[in-house]
Amino acid sequence: MTRFIFRGLLVMVLLVLLAWFVQDVLDKDRVDALVGDRGVTGMLLFVSLCALLGSIGLSRQVIAFLGGYAFGFSNGFMLSMLAVVGACITTYTLSRGVLRRFLSGRLPARVRRIDRFLHENTFSMSMLLRLLPLGSNWIINIAAGVSSVRTAPFLLGSALGYIPQMIIFSLVGSGTRVSQFWQVAIAMALFVVAAVIGVALYRSIAHGRQLDAALDQELGVKPAAVTQE
Repeated sequence: MTRFIFRGLLVMVLLVLLAWFVQDVLDKDRVDALVGDRGVTGMLLFVSLCALLGSIGLSRQVIAFLGGYAFGFSNGFMLSMLAVVGACITTYTLSRGVLRRFLSGRLPARVRRIDRFLHENTFSMSMLLRLLPLGSNWIINIAAGVSSVRTAPFLLGSALGYIPQMIIFSLVGSGTRVSQFWQVAIAMALFVVAAVIGVALYRSIAHGRQLDAALDQELGVKPAAVTQE
């Protein structure tokens, strides 16, 4: 679990450093001119663009960071949440309605594992997966769309599960923009707390259901508690 948390903290540090190195491009006045000072138009532009990028694989943590950087913590959190939920709905819907036959033939093992993991208590299991600080959010959306997972519980559970990580990374983005790095420090502390809680819930609730063998091993899930293929 230590490496799992370390990687998440490393992502935060890299985002802050990247923003600092490209601060001439991400100048506050330039960002405000592009989206921040354009009112509803700027907000819609941000949500639409990030939802599109999220639907093809952009990390939800990066979207939250960008939201906090562009709009501040409160507005950044709300707008990035809209973007990530929109991305989830888009990827899930396209996978289920358009690509289901094609994808189910190419990702059978992954689809079966996610289907098995989410099939019972879809709402709770979807929320649990989103509480984990890292992992392929995009792959889960695709595989859930291809599987027999029920739509409403999956989307609602996903939306609620997104909240902690979106709060944390919006706080990082906001603190980076105004050079208030105490916000980044607070976000890192919150990240550790959220990660420990998420991993503890995964260990206690997800026993007997294997989503990913490497992930289970890293999170300390005992082999005996994993259902074999």
